[in-house]
Amino acid sequence: MKNVVIASNNAHKVAEIETVLNFEGWTFQTLREAGVESDPVEDAGTFLGNARIKARAARALAGGAVLADDSGLEVDALGGAPGVYSSRYAGEDGNDAANNAKLLRELASVPDEKRMARFVCTLVFIDDDGSETVAEGTIEGRIGHELKGDQGFGYDPLFIPDCFGGELTLAQVSQNRKNEVSHRGAALRALRAELEGK
Repeated sequence: MKNVVIASNNAHKVAEIETVLNFEGWTFQTLREAGVESDPVEDAGTFLGNARIKARAARALAGGAVLADDSGLEVDALGGAPGVYSSRYAGEDGNDAANNAKLLRELASVPDEKRMARFVCTLVFIDDDGSETVAEGTIEGRIGHELKGDQGFGYDPLFIPDCFGGELTLAQVSQNRKNEVSHRGAALRALRAELEGK
């Protein structure tokens, strides 16, 4: 048996992780379920750096195997912003509505063909023995001109993935369909392949 503590209290994230990393004998717990309070300062300049901060902080408190992720949106026309600041793009108290409104303002004069963007997810898994495995996943697309759909969260209503033919946002499809193509799903599949190869 292996118990993995996920450096998050997001139930949706845990469900997605459990679906992909369904190794026999593996169980998963959120920080709360593990009786751990961990909220380290995420001050790295990269998704990998922040995921590593979260993983190492959780391991120091929980011991054993831990999994952490950091993810966000990179917009080419904004030089990769909001990047690691995706969740607080409109300020420390920024919410989804404020973040999306700021993104639309920043891209107001940018034409369709220059609104390319991607979601990025980096995972850091620290095993029982302290060994570290890193995996990354992305989904390419562009930023729309208005919010569409109510199935997602964050920037989903603005993000139009290339894999949907440029027609639908991530917020206009079911959670299952999103999981099939999402950056976190891709990162988890990459992590599984890495772990299976060890």
